[in-house]
Amino acid sequence: MSELLYDKGHISFLEMLWGEGYLSPGGPEEVSRVLEGLDLAGKRVLDIGCGSGAITLSLARDHGAAHVTGIDVEDDVVEAARARIAAAGAEDAVTIEKVAPGPFPHDDGSFDIVFSKDSIIHIPDKEFLARDVFRVLAPGGWLAASDWLIAGDAPTQQMQDYLVLEDLGFEMASPMRYRAALEAAGFERITLTNRNPWYLGVAREELDLLETRRDALAEAHGAEFIDHSIVTWRAMIGVLETGEHCPHHLRARKPA
Repeated sequence: MSELLYDKGHISFLEMLWGEGYLSPGGPEEVSRVLEGLDLAGKRVLDIGCGSGAITLSLARDHGAAHVTGIDVEDDVVEAARARIAAAGAEDAVTIEKVAPGPFPHDDGSFDIVFSKDSIIHIPDKEFLARDVFRVLAPGGWLAASDWLIAGDAPTQQMQDYLVLEDLGFEMASPMRYRAALEAAGFERITLTNRNPWYLGVAREELDLLETRRDALAEAHGAEFIDHSIVTWRAMIGVLETGEHCPHHLRARKPA
């Protein structure tokens, strides 16, 4: 990858919004909602798109996983995650791996839970993703994830304009496409939960923070970056208000 999407400056900005170690909204409460009803005690967990590592650590420390493997594709986030795990003395329970885009570098049936929080938006081929998650899960294992979805398969001009502003390599899919991909891969007990109303409220609070603290944030992150972020958040709220931008929780089980 020639240019980092999440360099140290971007990591710092997102953690300012969402909490240390968190590169997407909702903090530990939203992680718990993604995992609601699943028991991670003694389980082997794969965390796709581990970012700077707070969630990966929490899956072991707070949710009882026996071992968590966090994977990501960029050096800066992998470095930050490894430093976080080392500082916590959790190397026995958590492994952070830098991987290349493509198939997961893990054997069939390696994990009991595959987790991801707002990272698989960067994977364009959702059908291949579903098949590879199915492959690395043990029989009876679960996929539990959240992702940024789009209501239909053809984005409106308003959505296209927002994605240009975001400029983070988003590859958004619809709920219908995700359900079809999971079904075709062999999953059962598939559920998709629309989180649009929740994030619309959160996004408005985030925009208010950016606007009211604009000068202080500009000192820390640069005026051009903060001003562009404000324009981007306004555009994002527009597509959240129409419902076209619809974050979802995804849950599916590999048959036992």
